[in-house]
Amino acid sequence: MSDNDNVVEVEGKIVAVLPGTMFRVELTNGHRVLGHISGKLRKHFIKITVGDTVKMEMSPHDIDKARIVYRLRNAASNRQAPKRSFGPRRRR
Repeated sequence: MSDNDNVVEVEGKIVAVLPGTMFRVELTNGHRVLGHISGKLRKHFIKITVGDTVKMEMSPHDIDKARIVYRLRNAASNRQAPKRSFGPRRRR
C-alpha cells in the first residue's frame, strides 16, 4: 500500500487505451474510471493492453480517477506478446 493510508484498492479491466499512458478502466461494479500508470510500472516497462486486469488505488475524495499499481496475471487470455529484445547478441 502507498504512504497514504486513506486509499481504496480496487480491481478493474482495461477497456480503452488513451494517449499519455492513460487508460479507461471498468470496475467490477460497472463504474468506469480514468487510470494512469504508477512510476514503478513505468520504470520496469510493464505493458498494459485492452483486456488486462489491473489493481488500482483510488482516493475516496475523487472516485473518477485512479492510479494503476499492478497488472494481474491473465492466465485465461492467450496474449501473443513478443519477447523483449535487448539487441543483437555479441559474438565472442
